[in-house]
Amino acid sequence: MDFAVNWQNELCVAKNGVVVTEFPQASLVGLRVLQEGGNAVDASVATAATLNVIGLGRCGLGGDAFILVYDGKSKQVTGINGSGRAPYAASVDYYKKLGMTRMAEIGIHSASVPGAVDAYVEVLERFGTMPLEELLQPAIEFAEEGLLMKAGDRKSLAADGKLGRFPSSVKVFCKDEALSKRAGVLTNSDLGKSLRLVAEGGRDAFYKGEIAQAIVACSEANGGLFTMEDFENHTSDIYEPIQTDYRGHTVYQTTLPSQGHIVLEELNILEGYDIATMGFGSASHIHHMVEAKKLAFADRLAYSGDPEFEDVPLDALLSKSFAEKRRREIHPNRASTVPTAGDIYRNGDTTSLAVADKDGNAVSFIISLSSNFGSGLVADGTGIVLNDRIGYVQGFEFDDGHPNQLKPGKRTMHTLNTYIVCSGDEVFFIGNTPGGFMQPQLNFQAITNAIDFGMPPARAVDAPTWISFPGASPSHAGQPFVLRLDERFSDETVEELERWGHVVTRDGTGGSRKMIMRDPDSGMLLGASQGSALWY
Repeated sequence: MDFAVNWQNELCVAKNGVVVTEFPQASLVGLRVLQEGGNAVDASVATAATLNVIGLGRCGLGGDAFILVYDGKSKQVTGINGSGRAPYAASVDYYKKLGMTRMAEIGIHSASVPGAVDAYVEVLERFGTMPLEELLQPAIEFAEEGLLMKAGDRKSLAADGKLGRFPSSVKVFCKDEALSKRAGVLTNSDLGKSLRLVAEGGRDAFYKGEIAQAIVACSEANGGLFTMEDFENHTSDIYEPIQTDYRGHTVYQTTLPSQGHIVLEELNILEGYDIATMGFGSASHIHHMVEAKKLAFADRLAYSGDPEFEDVPLDALLSKSFAEKRRREIHPNRASTVPTAGDIYRNGDTTSLAVADKDGNAVSFIISLSSNFGSGLVADGTGIVLNDRIGYVQGFEFDDGHPNQLKPGKRTMHTLNTYIVCSGDEVFFIGNTPGGFMQPQLNFQAITNAIDFGMPPARAVDAPTWISFPGASPSHAGQPFVLRLDERFSDETVEELERWGHVVTRDGTGGSRKMIMRDPDSGMLLGASQGSALWY
C-alpha cells in the first residue's frame, strides 16, 4: 500500500505517507495532497485548514496553532508557536475597573489575537512545496458548499449557550432551526470568503486587511480592546524545540508558553522507575505515573509564563538533577494529597493531526479555539469564531506576582502541546491529542506505551488511560485529587490504588490520541488515530 488514511483506530501501514486526524474527510484531504506530490507540511496545512471548517467548535481561523516539524533532509526539528497575544490595551487594572475579578470566559474580552493563520503561512514558507492558495481550496469548498450535519450535531449547535448570545454567531450557526430536527447542510459562506482572502493574500490579508478590520470592528462594537496595531504586529515564534532524553530516545516538545515542558518533566521523573517490570495497568505502574504528573503540574503552576515577560527557570525544570529531587517525594504506595512546587535556586475541546511522508518529513500539529466554540463570538462578515484563550479556565490570572498574570501584549500559558520522538537523528514516532490540561497526561502515557511497553501505534493510542484531576490552574487550588480510570483497568488495580489513598472513579478519560511511527527496519509508516466523528 503506497498511502493510507486511518479509519476508526485501525492500524495504517504505508510506504509513502500517512495522515491521522479525528475526521476522515480531513484525513482524505491531506492524503490527496501527498498523492499529488506534496510533502508532509503541505498535507498538514491543507488538513488543518479543512479541520478549521469541519471540526465545528474545536478549531478555526480565529484560534491558535503549535507545530513541530522534522525535516527529512536536515534531520532537524523546528518548532512554530502560533499563539496570539492579549490586546496592548489590556491590563488587570482595566478589567478591575469594569468590576471583573477574573478574565471573562466568553465574548470579546476572552479572546487573544488569533495566531493560527500566521503559523500556517510560516510553516509552509519554510518547509512546504505547494502554494497556499491550492492547499486552502478543500476548506473553501467545505465552507461554501456545506457540511452534512446529522440531527445530533445540529441540536448541539442550537443548544450552545455561547453562540446564542451573539447575533453574528446566530446568523452563521443557528440560522435554520429545521436542521435541529433532521439531517441537513450547514454552510458558512462568510468563512469561505475569509479563506479565499487568505488564499489570495496570505498573512497580510488576515492581519493587515479586510479580515483584521472586521475583527477590530467587532471588538469595538462589543466593548473590546483590539486595534489594528494588535494584528499588524503579530508574528509567530520560530524556535528550537525543548527536549529530553528518555531511555535513549530524544523527546521533542513545544516550548513556553505551551505546557510541553510538563511532559518532559514527567518523563524525567518517571525515568528513575522500571515501569515495564511493574506491568502495564498495574497499580504500581499507574501510581508512579500519576505522582509524577502531580509534581510536574505543581511546578507548571508555580513557575510557567510567557518567557518574554517572565523569568521562567526552564533549564532547571527540565534538568535530570531536578527530576531526581522531585522523584524523592514519591512514596511507592501512598498517594500525595497536596503536592508542592520544587525548590529552584535562581539567580536574579481542540483538535490535532499528524502527517509523515516518504521523504522522512514528519509534522505534529495541534490547533484550537480553547474551549468549544471559543468565545462564542463570530466576527460579523468573516464567519470566524474568535478564541477564548486568555479567559477560559487556564487563561490569565489577576494576582500580582503570578507568572501567568495578565499584561498588555502578553501570551497566556497554553494547554496546547505536541511531540516528536527520535532515535538518533531519525524520527521514531510523532503524536498528540486534544484535551486541555489532559494533553500532557495523555501524551505522557502514549510515549511510555510506545517506549516502555513496545506498543505499536494502534495499541499505544487505544490502550486504557487515566487522568488525574485537578489540573494546573489557581482555580483548582485546594480541590482534592480524583483519579479517573478507564473502565478496562482491572478491579484489582482499582482496589489497590484506593488502598494507597487514591480517590478513583471509572468514567472514562476523553482525548483523541494520534501517533505515526516509522518502522526502523522496513521504513514503513505505521499510523493510528482515535475516534471519527463523520464519514466521507
